Amino acid sequence: MEVSDTGFFSRLRDGLGKTRSHLIGGVKHIFTGNDPVSDQMFDALEESLISADIGVATTAQIIDDMRARAKADKIVEPQRLYQTLKDEMIVMFGAEQPALHWQCEESPHIMLVAGVNGSGKTTTAGKIAFKLANSGRKVLLGAADTFRAAATEQLAVWAKRANADIIHHKEGADPGAVAYDSVDAAIARKCDNVIIDTAGRLHTKVNLMEELKKVQRVIGKRLPGAPHEVLLALDATTGQNGLQQAKQFTDALAVTGIVLTKLDGTAKGGMAVAIYKQLGIPIKLIGVGEGVDDLQPFDARQFVDALFD
Repeated sequence: MEVSDTGFFSRLRDGLGKTRSHLIGGVKHIFTGNDPVSDQMFDALEESLISADIGVATTAQIIDDMRARAKADKIVEPQRLYQTLKDEMIVMFGAEQPALHWQCEESPHIMLVAGVNGSGKTTTAGKIAFKLANSGRKVLLGAADTFRAAATEQLAVWAKRANADIIHHKEGADPGAVAYDSVDAAIARKCDNVIIDTAGRLHTKVNLMEELKKVQRVIGKRLPGAPHEVLLALDATTGQNGLQQAKQFTDALAVTGIVLTKLDGTAKGGMAVAIYKQLGIPIKLIGVGEGVDDLQPFDARQFVDALFD
């Protein structure tokens, strides 16, 4: 899955429009003029970043690092400090941004996609399947969100669209059984990739997180070392509340990456900056719309440029 041309950057920039107008309008005003860098400037910046849903802890870290940089580099010009802000934002996404891996040497690559209902997880699973199938890989989808009939139906549509196999059971079936059968079928059919959509809510007394742990264990029993990738879909419109949800998932699952969805209609895109700082998990994919090409690998510099320029 390669990053597309400037078309995606334009959609990303448009998608971040509400965040940019909410955040950058105030921030740029702070750095306008010829007044030298001051404590009042930092205080105003701190207020703007917090209001953009970047979070108190993350904002405090950014401000502290910027103060240290300004002092060490003797920065007194507002425009130089503005560039320092962008640099610090990129640092917040982690020194290295590990890429998604789509293959294993001697077995099908198993991916779990998790998230609460409405986060875009089923659509994400379908889009990934479509992209992989169109790159020549044999893909199987596992409909383990058995407590929501619409999820299985939605995944079946994506399977047909991608010409991919799909494993599903009746509504309310054991998600672990679907996951096991998906991996088992993929091995028998010599598939390259398995993408398993998991439950985002249960209509039973079973705890969701315990059910997800079970799914993860069952997969590992059928294929040692699997799942090889666990993606957590987060709805960007939920802001800091979404991060609280994410902490529950990361306590239950060995999450390897975040998929940040719905960046096309939110004033809370600032939460992306806080994710790595608070969760220690890299953003690997971002979605800025409904189209297949609106889901792309995350690039920190591209994101910051779209947000600030």
